[in-house]
Amino acid sequence: MSTPDPDPETTTGLEPGGGVPPGETPPGESSTAAAPADQPKASGRGANRAAAIAVVAFGVLAAAFFVAYLVGVLG
Repeated sequence: MSTPDPDPETTTGLEPGGGVPPGETPPGESSTAAAPADQPKASGRGANRAAAIAVVAFGVLAAAFFVAYLVGVLG
């Protein structure tokens, strides 16, 4: 039975220390610097406003519970 690892003595492209010189291997993936052409449309301003209102309302509700807890503990 043979080992799945290649024999370093017969592997082409290796430098003496076992490294691979630049340009010997292909790039792992294409460049991601540019955005793809099919970007999804952003939702309208109404959805953004609704999300902001929900976050603020949750914060106010959490603060109210915190104040009520402090009043109950200290009062």
